[in-house]
Amino acid sequence: MNTPAPRSWSQAAAVYLDRRAVTMLLLGFSAGMPILLIFSSLSLWLREAGVERSTVTMFSWAALAYSFKFIWAPLIDALPVPLLSRLLGRRRGWLLVAQVLIICGMVAMSMVDPQAPGQLAYMAAAAVLLGFSSATQDVVIDAYRIELAPEDAAMQAVMSSTYLAGYRIAMVVAGAGALYLAEGLGSTKEHYVYAAWQTTYLIMAAVMFVGVATTVCVREPAVGQRRELSVPANEYLRLVLVFVLSVAVFVAVFAAAARVMFKDLDPLLGFLQEAVRLALALSGAGLTGWLLVKLGAVSKETAYRTWVEPVVDFFTRYGRSALWVLALIGLYRISDVVAGVISNVFYEDLGFTKIQIANAVKTVGVLMVIVGGFLGGLLAQRMSLVKLLALGAVLASLTNFLFVLLAWRGNDALFLYLAVMIDNLAVGIAGSAFIAFMSALTNIRFTAVQFAIFSSLMTLLPKTLGGYSGAMVDNIGYPAFFTFTALIGLPVLWLVYQVGKRMDSLGKPPTAE
Repeated sequence: MNTPAPRSWSQAAAVYLDRRAVTMLLLGFSAGMPILLIFSSLSLWLREAGVERSTVTMFSWAALAYSFKFIWAPLIDALPVPLLSRLLGRRRGWLLVAQVLIICGMVAMSMVDPQAPGQLAYMAAAAVLLGFSSATQDVVIDAYRIELAPEDAAMQAVMSSTYLAGYRIAMVVAGAGALYLAEGLGSTKEHYVYAAWQTTYLIMAAVMFVGVATTVCVREPAVGQRRELSVPANEYLRLVLVFVLSVAVFVAVFAAAARVMFKDLDPLLGFLQEAVRLALALSGAGLTGWLLVKLGAVSKETAYRTWVEPVVDFFTRYGRSALWVLALIGLYRISDVVAGVISNVFYEDLGFTKIQIANAVKTVGVLMVIVGGFLGGLLAQRMSLVKLLALGAVLASLTNFLFVLLAWRGNDALFLYLAVMIDNLAVGIAGSAFIAFMSALTNIRFTAVQFAIFSSLMTLLPKTLGGYSGAMVDNIGYPAFFTFTALIGLPVLWLVYQVGKRMDSLGKPPTAE
């Protein structure tokens, strides 16, 4: 990863007016709308409904689709959507399908009252639908972004920062906006009102039509080297059937394993038990797919080109260094993701109201992420991405100590603003650099699937561990928990150093064969 040619600050800033940068701002908004409706906003809804804290944080697993999107990303990369791909193009066709499913997921969640007996399972199912469709949208948007400027690393950094800006603006809408709406409609911690949250989620579903309009209006990227499978219609259907059956086995094994799991384990043993459960489910799905291919449900060549070839391409290009790269990707965001799962519950436990949380975290904090993202995009045009990754890793880890101090200080609104502003500035800088870094690793022939593998790996361990954040806090308290989240991020610096040495010798990866 070579250092880009120096540009003046005015030249670097002018690039943000490029049509591609504006497009990614709008698509980033579409991508950012669903995430908080699964995480923090849903957490507050469930807490107001009287759901236990340990159960609330486990709902973050509904977003694990983000960590497994690499499984169905090859289908998006290789196969068209009937009719829509002819009308809109392959990327926009898939994007429209994902956005319609997102709207359906939000509406489904609004129809469930978590306080009613036996309703949590339905809420979980609706949240999983929202997570799956949102992760699918992310796969398409990531591929779309890379294909808009496949050989321009500086433009990728700029588009990454505008994408992040749009994403965070949407988080203001889905975060602060949802909290304002729910409280304005009468639901508080002391007086829960289901209708208030129902209306809030329906309004969020309506806002998603911004993404639909953007998809219809933007252009399909003109990339002639994009990989496409030329297969008969029946082969296309068989390929989808293999995927569906494999997913069904995954769900069945995952659910069956829950019946024999030990209860009330400490967080570490519980995490290891869930890891075994996840490994069994993945093994079952993989074995199912392999057997179906062996039995001729789909041709070996089609299966290889869809799921295996993109992985082989990555390891062929990077060799032994690929393992260092994957380790960095898997651990880079561990500090902020694990801490972020329980952040809203933390603020509420300190006695802050939803309005205070919305003002500090969902408004000012998000603004600082946007500022950090633009700053990261500017810095990426003037320094190497590896150096910027190191800076981001240091900031993302050390800022967790601010929350240790906040836990000790208690209900201190001024310090809440200070901690949130500094932490989110660090997240913005690190985020824009990291997206550009992962984009540079992809081969344009396998854009969607390779970036999906990277972004899935980026969140898999952090989100799985984050599901136990509530149990960890119950056992060790908030100061020790945030100290833990700060310390687990420090080894990332060593990985950045190792990858930096190897990337300098590897140079820029090829864009196509």
